[in-house]
Amino acid sequence: MLMSSTASSFFSSKPLPLHRIPTLSRPQLISTQHANIFTSRSKAWATKNTIKASSSENQTVTVAPSVESASDVVRSFYEGINGHDLDSVEELIAENCVYEDLIFPRPFVGRKAILEFFNKFIDTVSKDLQFVIDDISNEDSFAVGVTWHLEWKGKSFPFSKGCSFYRLDAVNGKRQIIYGRDSVEPAVKPGEAALVAIRGVTWLLQRFPQLADQL
Repeated sequence: MLMSSTASSFFSSKPLPLHRIPTLSRPQLISTQHANIFTSRSKAWATKNTIKASSSENQTVTVAPSVESASDVVRSFYEGINGHDLDSVEELIAENCVYEDLIFPRPFVGRKAILEFFNKFIDTVSKDLQFVIDDISNEDSFAVGVTWHLEWKGKSFPFSKGCSFYRLDAVNGKRQIIYGRDSVEPAVKPGEAALVAIRGVTWLLQRFPQLADQL
């Protein structure tokens, strides 16, 4: 009887009021999801895919374009040269870029002259000869240092170690190379003879200072 009375009392009582759960509007929902993205481990991905929503009724969601880092631009530059794809390289080089390859007496000035140089380079070598990046800096947004070597069909090519420096600038919202310098391992290595030569040139300049004007 006790259980019957209790059950009867329970079912005959008025239902408990339910509290209304607030609903999120679309802008709030997008903002919440966006915050969750940034607090997840994929924060770097979310930075490149920032979601923006308008507060009007006809809401739009747009993805902001990502800006390549300076090291990414330089990597793309080497990939284009390796693939003999000058069309992809062209957009990475600023119109007024200056490029120095220290085995040449003078720098190449301007995008057109630089592309002509690389066009001769890729016409001379096979795709089997590839630049391989050993190390590349990524701390600076507008300056990159690279050490590299050449490989022929996956094997190291003799006398092909080099290091390069690139300076970039933002041009029309994109990073482009405005200066480059290559220094390549010489086929003939003078060793200590180079020190003797430097000592001799220094002695001459000290003895005949007017020679400095001809350097």
